[in-house]
Amino acid sequence: MKTKILTLACNLLLIFTWVGCQEPEEFHPNIERNGITNLTARFIDDDRDENNFTSEIDYQNKVITVVFPYNYPRLSDNVLDKSSLKKMRVFASLENNVYVTPKLYFMDLTKENTITVTDQNGGKADYKVVAEIRKSNECAITKFDLPNANLSGLVKEADKVISLVSADEIGKQLATVSISHGATISPDPTIVALDYDQEQQFKVTAQDGVTSMVYTVKKEIPQKINNGLRASSAQLLWVKKLVDIGLTQNHMTTGIAALNNYVVVNERGNGQAVYLNAKTGEIAGHIDISEFAGSLTNMYATADDNDNILFCNLNNQKDGKFIIWRVKGVKGKPEKYLEYTTSAQMGRKLSVIGSLDGDAIITAPLHGTAGQFARWQVKGGKLVSTTPVMVQAQGLGNWGNNADVIYSNPADPTSDYFAAYYAAPRHASMFDGKTNSIKAKGPEISSNWLQNAVDYTVFNKAHYFISNSVNLWTWGTDDCIYLFDTGGGNLDTQVLDFSSKGLDINGKYGGKALGKQNANGTGDVALRVSNDGYYLYIYFMFTNGYVGCVRCDCLDL
Repeated sequence: MKTKILTLACNLLLIFTWVGCQEPEEFHPNIERNGITNLTARFIDDDRDENNFTSEIDYQNKVITVVFPYNYPRLSDNVLDKSSLKKMRVFASLENNVYVTPKLYFMDLTKENTITVTDQNGGKADYKVVAEIRKSNECAITKFDLPNANLSGLVKEADKVISLVSADEIGKQLATVSISHGATISPDPTIVALDYDQEQQFKVTAQDGVTSMVYTVKKEIPQKINNGLRASSAQLLWVKKLVDIGLTQNHMTTGIAALNNYVVVNERGNGQAVYLNAKTGEIAGHIDISEFAGSLTNMYATADDNDNILFCNLNNQKDGKFIIWRVKGVKGKPEKYLEYTTSAQMGRKLSVIGSLDGDAIITAPLHGTAGQFARWQVKGGKLVSTTPVMVQAQGLGNWGNNADVIYSNPADPTSDYFAAYYAAPRHASMFDGKTNSIKAKGPEISSNWLQNAVDYTVFNKAHYFISNSVNLWTWGTDDCIYLFDTGGGNLDTQVLDFSSKGLDINGKYGGKALGKQNANGTGDVALRVSNDGYYLYIYFMFTNGYVGCVRCDCLDL
């Protein structure tokens, strides 16, 4: 036993001796031990996020330069005067065990200051601290639109190329352009009409007068991706408060009609229906609907795929009349399209798939029923009958006043259809058009929120369904939209993230966001594909809140 112990001890001794004789790993200290890595300054009593000014450090000459913008706030025209830097709150970023004297708190940056940096080993270095008000060197074009041609340029920053996606002749146009703050552009396309059927070049010169960049604007038709939208292309194109477009009556804005170039926003009782530029959200004009407008007679509005606008009344009378008015484009005159005598309550929502000039299916939910709706068919531009087919969706509770239904094929009344509703089960759903049973469900929505708007379209061979949910309370957060790819025969795939982690739309644009209660719980959604098939426009509206637009493309970039 003793022999075994001695042998083990000897072996361990040999191992330790061998390890101890190995070359030690070489230690490489950080040669760049400068002690101070940054010095920032802030204005006192200013809570702007941009109130944080960093420095550039010249370690060789021991100079710290705190850089301030020429304009402050940065996107204003206010020129920052050096006298404003008299009393600045300053902060130093230091390496471990490094300190600065005198202690930093306030500093007069209208003059030179000296600080001493003492490092970990006691070594000292004096730094001169100065301020510099510097003009911006940014020189980018961030937006380039031709509003009269309804074209939005696609800015490819890496290539300094702006593509105008069009197969049509564009001709001479004035542009709407956004460039870096303080920069100039030459020639100025906002005042000089240029021929965009030819390539055009623009030189953007930064505020500093030195830095510049040349952009080429050209018409081109890029390839499409294989299927559907390019998710990374999605952007909130514009959003407007309803009160800012003249719709000031609470609870009266009910629906939107999305056309190729315009968006009509319906306000009950307003005989001059406002329409907006679909690409900018600016007011573009009004449609005279005074012939039939009233608080219950232009209850809702929608549009088909060929710029036909449909207005409908709310029928809530026994042996009353349900009426649909048709307006052919924003310059058209109202025509009574359909009148149906009924005791059924309907008119809070109306949907159409297809074109009244070709094939279409029109649907209107019956209020106070468990999934019943009226369906009209249009064939070859002719309404088949003013009397609708009554359809009973299966598996639903009573949806009250909150429901919307749209079909997927304008030529086939047995095609699948989609519905959002305030009833159990609380999911936007896809229905089998032959059996009227639920075929697929979207995510469950809390019973606190109302689902009551849908739309459907095909974009770049992909089939998209959109729905909403609305907050009608003074508390809580909702007012959301949901976009589904239905190609797999289900509603499992939401193709865009509208939450704060994505496009940051959900929860931000309802009436509650403006301190108003949306007591009727109304809102709307619409999808529109551009005539050239390259863009998908997603419109949303929440009563007493906002109307807005998200744009996506299918470009292979």
